[in-house]
Amino acid sequence: MFTDLKDIERFIRERGIKMVDLKFCNLFGGWHHISLPAQHATAQVLEAGIGFDSSSTPGFKELQAGDMCLVPDPSTGFMDPFWDVPTLSLICSIVEADSRTPFYRDPRVIARKAEEYLAGTGFADESKWGPEFEFYVFDAVTFQDCGNWSSYHIDSREAGWNAHREDDPGLGHVIRKQGGYHAIPPLDKYYNLRSEITQHLEDAGVEVHYHHHEVGGPSQSEIEVILGPLTRMGDVSMMIKYFVRMTARQHNLSATFMPKPLYQEAGSGMHFHQHLFRRGEPVFYDSKGYAGLSKTALSYIAGILHHGPALLALTNPSTNSYRRLVPGFEAPVNLFFSLANRSAAIRVPKYTRDPMSKRIEFRPPDATCNPYLAMAAMLLAGIDGVKKNMDPESLGYGPFDQNLFAAENEELRRRIKHVPASLEEAMEVLQADHEFLLQGDVFREDLIKTWIDYKMSKEFMEVRNRPHPFEFPLYYNV
Repeated sequence: MFTDLKDIERFIRERGIKMVDLKFCNLFGGWHHISLPAQHATAQVLEAGIGFDSSSTPGFKELQAGDMCLVPDPSTGFMDPFWDVPTLSLICSIVEADSRTPFYRDPRVIARKAEEYLAGTGFADESKWGPEFEFYVFDAVTFQDCGNWSSYHIDSREAGWNAHREDDPGLGHVIRKQGGYHAIPPLDKYYNLRSEITQHLEDAGVEVHYHHHEVGGPSQSEIEVILGPLTRMGDVSMMIKYFVRMTARQHNLSATFMPKPLYQEAGSGMHFHQHLFRRGEPVFYDSKGYAGLSKTALSYIAGILHHGPALLALTNPSTNSYRRLVPGFEAPVNLFFSLANRSAAIRVPKYTRDPMSKRIEFRPPDATCNPYLAMAAMLLAGIDGVKKNMDPESLGYGPFDQNLFAAENEELRRRIKHVPASLEEAMEVLQADHEFLLQGDVFREDLIKTWIDYKMSKEFMEVRNRPHPFEFPLYYNV
């Protein structure tokens, strides 16, 4: 939106901006903000950086060395439509308070370093990414967790479980379980909400490809965007999650990107479309290759699938992630690639036939990931495959164009490697296989250790150690 900080200063003056909101991302994908009265947000102040306590930000520094600075990126500016006063939002990178050097644990810094490393490989100088955003919109959500009470309750006016209600005559139009794919109004009750979200995003400079109702009957939705550079799409991912939640909240609704909020309903993934370019020319295309893919593309695919189990520690980093990744459903748990096969971990879209659009889609990830780290990790895995000239076919990764869930393919299904079955298993694999992430100093060893320690102690163990409600009907009377 802006070219430099002087441009921002001029915009604030000419448009009557009252607040400048500085947003930044913690190591694990949570967004934070600091707000400045516009008259104090001068180019000089913004260039110097705004100090904050990084020791209170998950995954950053310890208490004795917590001072850091936020430096806004002018290109990320957008008008925040959810504030009562005119507010300009800027996404920030993080620098050391004394030396002004980029902070190596800042997710935006990691994303940029991955892009720089790609440019230095020689075989490509740009990657483009297209995350898909699946989410549920609920009318009511409550939950409780304490020593003697654990529960959650979700409601949706679209859900089939509400077909019996008499207090709303519109509830005859309900969607059956897992029957929501591309549902049309009046079944699709949130098309106006998605259009409003889309308009907000377009106004903020995010190009939306389309939106639609997803498979999940109780108001599951999807928004897809036009592909863009890695760091930019990290910013876009954070913006979309913010815009979806805030727009829903304005309508007294609740939106969640949780991978598996409902038992026996479709989970929400975050598939990542991706491809590479060199001097503006596509690297992934070869008219004579399988599905129109070049040898470089096939080696890139092999790298992602080879490191796939470790990647999931970053692309699916929650205990809830593995309630979605269950064998036998559409969620991709099999590490192979194929043309148009949605049971594959990597799908080659059949509709991308021209050289500039030829790409792959890595399907296991979900939105509990930090998008900057997830894309950086996928890129490094693909680069490792290219550098080592990996061949997906000889490594047993396909292509397999069969429906693996069909009974006649049971033997093939047994031979194919699978994604981890739990967060604990993913972290164990990451511990053993993370050298590829250290290329180009993109990730560092101590960051990987912090990630594993935090996910195991703060998330996996906390969930594992709690009684589950279903254990009571199973075991209470044993």
